[in-house]
Amino acid sequence: MLWIALVDRTGSGLWAAVSVLYFTYVAGLSVAQIGTLVAVAGAVGIAGAPLGGRMADRLPLTRVLIGLQLLRTLAAFALLTTDDYALLVAFSAVGSFGDRAANVLTKLYATRVSGPDRVRYQALNRTVANAGWALGGLAAAGALTIGTTAAYQWLLTGDALSFVAVALATARCGEPPSAARTIATSKDPAPAPATRPAGPWRDRTYLAYVATETVLFLDDAVFKVGLPLCVVHSEQAPHGLAPLLMVLNNVMVVTLQVPLARLGATTAAARALLVPLSVFSALGGVLLALSATGGATAVTLFLTAAAVAFTVTEMLHATVSWELSVALAPDTAQGGYLGVHGLAQAVQRSVGPLAVTAAIAAGPLGWTLFGATMATTCMFQHCLVRERLTHHALSVPPVTVSEH
Repeated sequence: MLWIALVDRTGSGLWAAVSVLYFTYVAGLSVAQIGTLVAVAGAVGIAGAPLGGRMADRLPLTRVLIGLQLLRTLAAFALLTTDDYALLVAFSAVGSFGDRAANVLTKLYATRVSGPDRVRYQALNRTVANAGWALGGLAAAGALTIGTTAAYQWLLTGDALSFVAVALATARCGEPPSAARTIATSKDPAPAPATRPAGPWRDRTYLAYVATETVLFLDDAVFKVGLPLCVVHSEQAPHGLAPLLMVLNNVMVVTLQVPLARLGATTAAARALLVPLSVFSALGGVLLALSATGGATAVTLFLTAAAVAFTVTEMLHATVSWELSVALAPDTAQGGYLGVHGLAQAVQRSVGPLAVTAAIAAGPLGWTLFGATMATTCMFQHCLVRERLTHHALSVPPVTVSEH
């Protein structure tokens, strides 16, 4: 599965770094059309998260993952066949659905096989995945020096072929036994409360937590939509900076994710990371606001600094989100709860592009408010989960690995 993550993210890195540029220069879409396309695709993808969770309770994970990878393959190849706006939206939506469902099932696979080492596994998985993103981003940056329509099309083709390779590799993976649905946590876990909602949709605390997660996942929209649009529509920043910022993001994750994961090796420690997370979120917003002013050198430096701040935000939130999403869920309902948690990232993919385009349109004040909103949400989540974790404290052994 780690090899699969490397291949998958390498292909995705080819496309993610240039998708906005592809739709701009090859398909000829406007900023508003691109924002709407990404938002609609994200909205359709929302259904993939809970459906993925439900499928995980009924069907073998590996077989469903193979089907989803083939669906993503067809959607990617279909984008090459047209520049019709309605069809581009439809094909992007299909790909988004497959991506969101596959993401939830991959996370559930990890929780079943990693047991008490789930924080360590998360760090390893993110390291491998981001190494793939970096490789793909570097290839995309090289292709951008050509600057032709064919270069963009070959990058999208590479993304589609990576899904084929992933589907073939998944067929060789062992199926986690269904009896291993419960999640190993601490050696002496505290007993769960006597009363527990029948499912995630009746668990108000968990639903509120998922709502806050939607805001904290906005760092994804910053890298996939916000920074590329800032580069494209800046008169000072070089266009080749967009994929390089993506590469910087992935290199930092590969280098620093494991050390930072050690800071959140227990549930209590993961919750405590919400405080520095709020600081870096606010800082990133301020730096993006400053990037709207100054000459070419200043704009490049501020955009780079903002990418660094939001990368730290991403790494901290990845550790917090992975741990809390499992610790807040009852052991007997992994698929359902993680499927609902997957809604946060799926909803963000829909509203995130609109949020960052609105921040760009509002100018420096917009980015400042963007960062402040994320920071405030961090502190709200910090208070929200306190009581639940006090009664149902779950932790994992400290991370003592040197790998990422």
